[in-house]
Amino acid sequence: MPSGLFALLDDVATIAKVAAASIDDVGAAASKAGVKAAGVVVDDTAVTPRYVTGFTPDRELPIIWRITKGSLFNKLVLILPALLLLSTFLPWAITPLLMLGGAYLCFEGAEKVLHALQEDKTSLAEDAEIVADKNHEETMVKGAVRTDFILSSEIMVIALNEVLDQHLVMRGATLAVVAVLITVAVYGVVGLIVKMDDIGLHMAKEGNAARRGIGRGLVAFMPKLLAALATIGTAAMLWVGGQIVLHGLDEYHIGGLGHALHAVAQTIGGGLPLAGVWEWLIGAAGAGVFGLVLGGLIAGVLHLLPGKKAAH
Repeated sequence: MPSGLFALLDDVATIAKVAAASIDDVGAAASKAGVKAAGVVVDDTAVTPRYVTGFTPDRELPIIWRITKGSLFNKLVLILPALLLLSTFLPWAITPLLMLGGAYLCFEGAEKVLHALQEDKTSLAEDAEIVADKNHEETMVKGAVRTDFILSSEIMVIALNEVLDQHLVMRGATLAVVAVLITVAVYGVVGLIVKMDDIGLHMAKEGNAARRGIGRGLVAFMPKLLAALATIGTAAMLWVGGQIVLHGLDEYHIGGLGHALHAVAQTIGGGLPLAGVWEWLIGAAGAGVFGLVLGGLIAGVLHLLPGKKAAH
C-alpha cells in the first residue's frame, strides 16, 4: 500500500512537471508572438482615443470598458476559433481575409481624411447635442469595436504565424494569452491617456507649487495630445491597412509594390544616420499613401452606389 501511494505521488509530480513545462512554453511563445505584434499594438493604442474624444469625463472610462469587452469578445470568441480552424483546414484563406480587413481600414481612414478636408458647418450647440445623444455613444462604441476587429485580426495572425509549427492546443493557449495581455495593455494605456487631464486637474488643486504646476501643465497639454492622437489614429489606420494589402499582393506576386517600397526605403534611408529609423519611416509613409489612394478609390466607388449619396 505505501509503495502504491508513493507511485501515485510520483505520477502526480511527473504530471505537475509536464504541466509546468507546458505553461512555460505557452508563456515563451506568447512573449515572442507579442513582440512580433508590437507595431500593430501601437496602432491600436493610437486609434482608440479618438472614439472617446468629446464625451464628458464621467462617460470616458465606461466607454473604454465597453470597447475593451468588445475587443476581448473579438479576439477570444470570434477570431481565435476562426484562426485555429483556418490554420488547420484552410490556411490559404487567411491572407485574402486579412487583405479585405486591410482594405476596410484604408477605406475608413480615407473617409476620415475626406471629412477633415470638408468644411464643418455644425455649430458648437449641434456638436454638443450629437455627443450627448445616447445613440452617438452606441455608434462610436460599435465603430471602435469594428475597427478593433481588424487590428485584432492582424495581431492574432502575427501571433499565429509564430506558433504554426506547434500542436493545436499550444496554438490556442498562446493566442488566448496574447489576446488577453495585449487587450489589457492597450486599453489600460488608452484609459490612462484619456483620464490624464482629470489627474492633472486634481494635482493642480492640491499640494505644493511644483505639484500644482505639473497638474496645470497636464491639463493644458492633454487636449493637444488627444487631438494629435486622433490624427495619428487616422494615419495609423491608413498605414496598417496599406501594409496589409501590400503584403498580401506580394504574397500573390501581384505588382511587386511592397518589395519596391522596401527597396526604395533601403536605398534612401540606408545612407542616412539612424538608417533603420529612416527606412521604417519611409516604408510607413509609402504604405500610408498607398492606403489613402486605395481607401479613396473604395470610398469613391461606394459613394457612387444608388442611394449612398443621399444617405451620406
